[in-house]
Amino acid sequence: MPCCPNGSSSSNSSKTTSLAGPARPARKKTVVIGLGNDLLGDDAVGVLVARSLQERLRGKADVIETAIHGIALLDLFIGYQHAVLVDAIQTGKYPPGKVLEIDPDDLRPVQAPSPHYAGLPEMLALARQYDLDFPKDFRIFAIEVADPYTIGGQMTPAVLAVIPEVCDRVCQAVAAIPWSE
Repeated sequence: MPCCPNGSSSSNSSKTTSLAGPARPARKKTVVIGLGNDLLGDDAVGVLVARSLQERLRGKADVIETAIHGIALLDLFIGYQHAVLVDAIQTGKYPPGKVLEIDPDDLRPVQAPSPHYAGLPEMLALARQYDLDFPKDFRIFAIEVADPYTIGGQMTPAVLAVIPEVCDRVCQAVAAIPWSE
């Protein structure tokens, strides 16, 4: 008498269930994530860097372009050993096009426009607090921008001009990752 939803009998089933649960997938090596929105002028810089790196990093890193932010970014990082993030930043302290390498440990939460907002510092804190399978090596390249808010706006020439340099720096960072781990 069949007892399973698909009509098979449990005594004839060849499937076995492990008491340890499903096997954990192997960790992937490296991810490069370009953040931004290509409809918002200078905010597109991270996305354009990612697009430029697709071929150069083929077989060396997964390259992702995305406009998501905050806690939702966790899904993109989980399972990787190493990560490089490229994004626009507007500090007002540097001229547009200045490339900054930011230590993730130096990131501090900022006053958000909404209590529902969570940024990169909050994402990193959550990953640490819950011991998530987050990259042990995490590098951030931020490009100072002039206007990341104008819909349909043109990119600042200095920001556009620095994309090849950022691509080279990301490639150097990926090349420096030891492959024997």
